[in-house]
Amino acid sequence: MGKEFKEGLLGLIADIYGSPEELAKILDLGVEMLFYLEEDTFERRDVQSVVSALRAVIGIMREPD
Repeated sequence: MGKEFKEGLLGLIADIYGSPEELAKILDLGVEMLFYLEEDTFERRDVQSVVSALRAVIGIMREPD
């Protein structure tokens, strides 16, 4: 990801959530909620894809500047 894109994304996140760390907390909660899904609500692979995407975003938000 380019530096300019990342700076813009982090600025947008800061405007909406206050900080990247706060968004990371919310995304962590989303990952936790996925553990409590009812069976057969979604395809297993779809849930795994969502978790992978959330973890990737969480990792980006926690990267040092």
